[in-house]
Amino acid sequence: MAETLLSPGVLARETDQSFIQGQPIQAGAAILGPASKGPVGIPTLVTSYSEYQAIFGSDVTSGSQQHEYLTQTSANNYFSQGGTSLLVTRVQSGSFTGASSTSILNGDAASSFTLETLTEGEIANSSGSEGSNNTLENGSKDNIRWEIQGSNINNGTFSLLIRRGDDSSKQKNVLETFQDISLDPKASNYISKVIGDTSYSVAQDGTDYYVKSNGTYVNKSKYVRVSAVSTPTVDYFDNNGTAKAALTGSIPADGSGSFTGATGTLFDGQEALFNDAITSANVQGLSQLDYTQSINLLSNKDEYRYNLITAPGLNYTDHGTAVNLLVSTVESRQDAIAVIDLDGYDNTIGTITSAASGFDSSYAATYWPWLQTLNTTGQTVWVPASAMIPGVYAFTDKSSDAWFAPAGLTRGALGNVIKAERKLTSGNRDTLYAANVNPIATFPGSGVVVFGQKTLQKRSSALDRVNVRRLLIELKNYISQIADNLVFEQNSIATRNSFLTQVNPYLEGIQQRQGLYAFKVVMDETNNTADVVDRNELVGQIYLQPTKTAEFILLDFNVLPTGATFPA
Repeated sequence: MAETLLSPGVLARETDQSFIQGQPIQAGAAILGPASKGPVGIPTLVTSYSEYQAIFGSDVTSGSQQHEYLTQTSANNYFSQGGTSLLVTRVQSGSFTGASSTSILNGDAASSFTLETLTEGEIANSSGSEGSNNTLENGSKDNIRWEIQGSNINNGTFSLLIRRGDDSSKQKNVLETFQDISLDPKASNYISKVIGDTSYSVAQDGTDYYVKSNGTYVNKSKYVRVSAVSTPTVDYFDNNGTAKAALTGSIPADGSGSFTGATGTLFDGQEALFNDAITSANVQGLSQLDYTQSINLLSNKDEYRYNLITAPGLNYTDHGTAVNLLVSTVESRQDAIAVIDLDGYDNTIGTITSAASGFDSSYAATYWPWLQTLNTTGQTVWVPASAMIPGVYAFTDKSSDAWFAPAGLTRGALGNVIKAERKLTSGNRDTLYAANVNPIATFPGSGVVVFGQKTLQKRSSALDRVNVRRLLIELKNYISQIADNLVFEQNSIATRNSFLTQVNPYLEGIQQRQGLYAFKVVMDETNNTADVVDRNELVGQIYLQPTKTAEFILLDFNVLPTGATFPA
C-alpha cells in the first residue's frame, strides 16, 4: 500500500503503540558470609527464610557451643521485615566439594546413575551404618539421603525421593519427589532433564572472576544434581511398544541410600569466634581474605542484580582490605549501596567518627552502635548494625518506597532488637551525624530506632542522603533496562519516542509517589545532532529534582499577652 498521496484522497495510517513492555528486573539485597552448608562461592537467590535454611542451613557448633552465623541472623531479620529476594554468597576457607550417592544399583547389580549434593563440605556426608527403622548413623538435619520407589521395568520408569538425613522409615521427611523419571536420554522425563546435571565453579581470567558452568540441563532440584548416568536406556521400547529385554536390567531397583565423599571442614581445627568476639584474624572462622573472591565476583552487574550489599562480621578497622573492596565494588557498579561497619564491639564515639573519616562515597552508609538480639538458638547475642539494617531497608521498600528515608519512628524501628550497645544522648547523635555516621537511638516507649540516613559522602549535596542515593539507584536500574532494548535499534525519531513514552510516565508515577519535585527528559534533535547520530550514539538527558526529607524540624512557640491578636 502506498504511504504517500500523489493525488487528492485520504490516507489512513496506523501506529501501534500498544506493545506490552516487560517489567524491568527488580533487585533485592545481597549478603556475603559463612554458612553451615550450601554451594560455596556461588551467588544463590533465595526468596524466603525457609528457603535460606533449606539451602544454607542454620546453627553450627564450635568450641562445644552452638552459634548462629551473622549471615543467618541477617537473612532471618531481612525476610521478617518484608524482604522478598536475597542473593546469598557462602564464603568459606579452603577447598570444598559435594558428596556422591552410594549404591544406586540396577537390576543387573551395577551402578545405575550417580547423584551429587549441591551442598559442599563434609557436612553433606550421610553415609555410615544403619540402625533400626533405616536410621543413618551420620544422618543429620543438614544432610540428605535418597530413595528409589515404584521401579517399573515395563514402563522403564521409577520415582526418586530426596529425604532428610536424620529421618527414619517410620517417619520419613521427604524434601523433594521426582515421579516417573526415565534413563532414556530421548524421553521428556529423562532423569537429567527432570533433576538437572549442572555443576558450578568460580574461575578467574586475569583480574576477572566468573562462574563457570558444566552440564546440559539446569538444576531443578534444590539439593542434588545428576553427575552421571551409567546405564542409559536409549530407545527403551521396541516398535511394538514393549520394553527391550536388553535394557530392563538398567532400571534402578527399589531401595534407599546415602551420600559420601564430600570434603571441606567449616573451621579446619580452629575455634571460630562469633559476634562480639570477632577479631581481625578470626571472622566466624574465616579471614578477611576469604571474602575477596566473592566480592570480586559480585562486581559483575550484568550477572548479579542487587541494590544493597552487606557482609556482617567484617569491619573497617579490623578488616579494612575487604571493606574497602566492598565499597569500591558498589562504586564501580553504581547501582547499589554498601552498608558497612566501622569497628568491632565495645568502642568509643571518637574511634567510630575517626574511622568514618576514611571514606568519601555516596554508595556507602554506616550505622552505630552494635545491637543485641535473640538468635534462633535461643541465645541473646550482640550483632553489628549491618546485620539488621537490611531489614530496615526492606521494611521501607515494603511500606513506602526506596526513596523514603529508612529512618525515624515510622520506618526505622528495629523490632527484632532487644537493646542497643549504648543509649546515645542528643549530643552523641550530633557528633556521629556530623561525621556521617547514622546513630541508632533509644527512645522511651519507642524502643531502638535508626535515627539518621546519611551516606559517607563528605561533600554536602543531595547525594549525601541515603534516600536520594536509593532513589537514583532505583531510577537508573529501571531506566537503564528500558534503554537496553534500544541498543542496535534505528537511531530515529520513532526510537526516541519509544524511550520517552516509557520513561515519562514512569517518572510521573515517581513524582506522584513523592519521590521527585520535578523532572524533565530530553531525547530529541537538540542533543542528538547529526554528528552525534553519525557516531552511532543516542543521547538522553534526564533532569531530576529529588524530594528532600525533613530531618531538622524547627518549632517556634510564641507566647502572647491576653487580648493580643494572632498574626494572619
